[in-house]
Amino acid sequence: MKLAKRITAIVAIALFAATSVMAAQGGNPKKGKYLFKKHCKRCHVAGAEGGELTPLSKTMSQWDRFFKRDKHKAKPEIWGKFKEKDLKDINQFLYDHAADSDQPETCG
Repeated sequence: MKLAKRITAIVAIALFAATSVMAAQGGNPKKGKYLFKKHCKRCHVAGAEGGELTPLSKTMSQWDRFFKRDKHKAKPEIWGKFKEKDLKDINQFLYDHAADSDQPETCG
C-alpha cells in the first residue's frame, strides 16, 4: 500500500513538472513551425544570409535564452515584425524540437 502511494505521488509530481514546463513556454508549436518556415527559413538555410538554422541548432535552454535575451541581435528589425504571440509560437516549436528535446527535428 505504501509503495502504491509513493508511485502515485511520484507520477503526480512528474505530471505537474511537465505541465509547468509546457505552461512556461506558452506557445503553439504547430503554428510556430508554420511561422518559422514562412518567415525565418528563407534566411536560415545553408548558403543563405543567416546561415543554416534549425531547431536542432540549439538546445532547449539556448532557444529560451535566444528569445529572452538575444532577440535576433544580428538583425533586430526582424524581431519587431512579429507579434508577441507569434514569437512565443516560434519559440515553442524550436524548444520542442531542439537538439536535447524528446523529439528533435529539423523543420522540413
